[in-house]
Amino acid sequence: MIRRCIPWPDARLRRAADPVAAITDECHALWGDMIDTMEAMPGVGLAAPQIGVMERLVVVDASEVRGQAVRMANPEVLHASAQMRSHDEGSPNLPGVWATIERPRAVTVRFLNAEGALEERDFVGLWATSVQHQIDHLNGKMYFDHLSKVRREMLLRRARKRN
Repeated sequence: MIRRCIPWPDARLRRAADPVAAITDECHALWGDMIDTMEAMPGVGLAAPQIGVMERLVVVDASEVRGQAVRMANPEVLHASAQMRSHDEGSPNLPGVWATIERPRAVTVRFLNAEGALEERDFVGLWATSVQHQIDHLNGKMYFDHLSKVRREMLLRRARKRN
């Protein structure tokens, strides 16, 4: 089921999400809705707080063929490469605007997978960018928080004009 993304500046987008204690049927159902929502955007990732669910759940699918979504609970970056990568980022919570953000090109992430097992996985390129973007959402951070104050204000002004 496609869920509605909550609009910026909803206070939930600034709050850290709660840890997931165990992978349940509810987690699997929510991940399914999140994948449907991500595909409808279309996008390469979605965090549960973006649809108003304050749990540390993420889906990411940066594959070219699609249908390769990685389901994560409680993801955390263990290691980030020194080499950076620039990418235009946006959010369905603030539609119509985007900014070029620099993030580490590769990350090692630990998370609970769909089977409930602790997993460590390396992500590179767009996969790494999306995972980091989604973890920011879990921590109450938006992509534009990586911008200077002046650039952030310009972006938010453009967004207000569009809406």
